[in-house]
Amino acid sequence: MKLYETDIRVSFLINARLSGRTALLILLLLFCIGLRRPASAQQPGMSVPIANAPLSREQVVANLVQMNIQRARALHAYHGTRIYRVEYRGFPGTRSAEMVVDLKYQSPGTKEFTIQSATGSRMIIDKVFKKLLEAEKEASAAEIQRRTALNGDNYDFTLVGLESTPFGSMYVLIVEPKTKDRFLYRGRIWVDAEDFAVVRLEAEPAKNPSFWTKSNEVEQVYMKVNDFWLPSRNHSVTTIRLGGRAELTIQYNNYQITGADPVGNLTTLELTRTADMSCVQRLGDHP
Repeated sequence: MKLYETDIRVSFLINARLSGRTALLILLLLFCIGLRRPASAQQPGMSVPIANAPLSREQVVANLVQMNIQRARALHAYHGTRIYRVEYRGFPGTRSAEMVVDLKYQSPGTKEFTIQSATGSRMIIDKVFKKLLEAEKEASAAEIQRRTALNGDNYDFTLVGLESTPFGSMYVLIVEPKTKDRFLYRGRIWVDAEDFAVVRLEAEPAKNPSFWTKSNEVEQVYMKVNDFWLPSRNHSVTTIRLGGRAELTIQYNNYQITGADPVGNLTTLELTRTADMSCVQRLGDHP
């Protein structure tokens, strides 16, 4: 499913529009989003040697791409609540804010946001939180989705392990973007070995969005809601050259799936048939 890809690319869409005049504003607008499963699923598990992994890198990636497409086609509508929080410390001062937002999603990419409450720094509320909502709507554009999809057209994948956790086995892969596109990222992903969905992501932008930013670290976790994997929590930390530090946290609550078709599982035979990496590239061309 492509929803987590849309969430991540929002960060880079915002950064592309920054004027660069205010270091604080640049810092606070460095948005990145989080992935799957409850926070407890972030605990590392016991790693299995690659040689003993049941599937190869090509099979894992091909099945990930195929299942993302199936989930995206099956999910028609849902709604939920988000809590945005920003804490900034450094030049030219300390600021914080919180905003609670209701979201309604309608396939193929329509999102309607309703702000329930907003407290704290007015600059953060108006120039950061509200810009995040605007950017997320725009990030659903078909061209941006094609350029940033998690597939063999846009990324190189390296299988580095298979972790056994209380929540099941997870393939661990390193992802490297094929181009320094501001919408892409590099880092590590954890893929559920049964659903072939990204459960967790640790990454940084493929291209530094601003001279003023020194580093951008993102961790995103997803949860499973019925047959679908939706964002659970995001935590991103950005530092700037002047010494400031901003932490953005997004908590996702109260999901309700209001329109969906059944999502089929990959059979063992299908797993074998999707081993060819060329299948990944073909699947990446689908909407």
